[in-house]
Amino acid sequence: MKKKILIVDDEISIGLMLSKFLTKKGFEVSNITSGKRVLQALEKERFDLVLCDYRLDDTDGKEILIYIKENYPNTSVIIITGYSDIKLAVELIKLGAYDYIVKPLYPDEILNTINKALEAQGAQKSTKNFEDTGCHAISNVLNAPAYINGESDASVSLLKQIQLIAPTGYTVILTGKSGTGKECVAKTIHYNSSRSEQPFIAMDCGSLTKDLAASEFFGHEKGAFTGAAFTKIGHFEQANGGTLFLDEIGNLSYEIQATLLRAVQERKIKRIGSTKEIDLDVRLIVATNENLEEAIQKGTFREDLYHRFNEFSIHVPALKDRDHDILIFAEHFLATVNQELNKEIKGFSDEVKKCLLAYSWPGNVRELKNVIRRIALLTDGDWIEPKVLPLEFGMTDYRKKPNEKKVTLLSSALNHNKSLNLRHAAKEAEYNTILEVLKAVNFNKTKAAKILNIDRKTLYNKIKFIDAGEGI
Repeated sequence: MKKKILIVDDEISIGLMLSKFLTKKGFEVSNITSGKRVLQALEKERFDLVLCDYRLDDTDGKEILIYIKENYPNTSVIIITGYSDIKLAVELIKLGAYDYIVKPLYPDEILNTINKALEAQGAQKSTKNFEDTGCHAISNVLNAPAYINGESDASVSLLKQIQLIAPTGYTVILTGKSGTGKECVAKTIHYNSSRSEQPFIAMDCGSLTKDLAASEFFGHEKGAFTGAAFTKIGHFEQANGGTLFLDEIGNLSYEIQATLLRAVQERKIKRIGSTKEIDLDVRLIVATNENLEEAIQKGTFREDLYHRFNEFSIHVPALKDRDHDILIFAEHFLATVNQELNKEIKGFSDEVKKCLLAYSWPGNVRELKNVIRRIALLTDGDWIEPKVLPLEFGMTDYRKKPNEKKVTLLSSALNHNKSLNLRHAAKEAEYNTILEVLKAVNFNKTKAAKILNIDRKTLYNKIKFIDAGEGI
């Protein structure tokens, strides 16, 4: 079946050129010149992708993007922009646009970007089997990483809980530190349930304000309040028949919690400005990095809402508690980045593997993924070597030779002071860390202070104390 593309551009010549080119490439293309007609076009038929010029006579690409993402979240959007709009285009990416294309337009670039958007879209909808589990994993794309079946005891326990709860209709609370992959777990539960062919809608509750909450949750009718230029479908309605994932649920204000409780209890909603009730058939999965039971005791979270959510709870472990899985996860992310960057990196050197295993990973799986993307980008050869690791791994930058005199002086002073004044292990560890960081940045004290998360004055004082007047 041909993919459907909607072109929105008020320059008739550009619209016709794009339409003719993409039709030849096998797409079914519709072409309109007015932002207002986007609503009519989307109501008549569903499009896989919208290619929209940012600057239109009657509206702009931002309004169109927001409308599409709120009402047709599975439709990809690519923005066409001029050089002066680059910062704005980056903002639009954060709002949900897949990518932007800068004028002048080049057919090959347009075709490549469209194909990538459609491939990512298709990958998000696909599922694949876990080995020997009979379970399904979500798609392997960078913005929705596949659930990775680790080998640690914590990972085996997590997988068993997912397999147990996924086929049911229970509401689930996911707990765990930031970056552990709670949304990935939520998606895995959804794709292993009877709702897998229905929408999975994720909502970040941490950014909601009291004024916006009702509209985001339940939607509104056109003209319901000042600024309501379009009818908006809320997240509950978007997820009807499927799963609604509410992230950072602990950040909701007490007033918003009361509004949410009524919808959860009654399984009915009304759009703002409407008298029509909409029946809900939505599975809820919520996530938090806070202790909700403590929040209840403090009076910041409703106990009745907590018990509505807590039909089943799963704790998603930190990466440091899944240390046997670190290299498994790293290899998975490397394979993904190889595909993204069109590289063929074979793997990690033994020294890099040791560093990955020794690091504490305070940012959990999210940090690991970002580190692998960064070091893969910096790698030119077949293997990832220590020189591309971030400085927080304590590795010397082998491209520069540290000042050996400074190293000798500081080491000598450190050893001297260890025997006299620094008998406590904590102090020894602190000054060893300072030495290693200074060596790594070739004694650039500004960089060292930034890495150590202290100001330069504090760093100078610590160096003087270690050096005991040697004058480094």
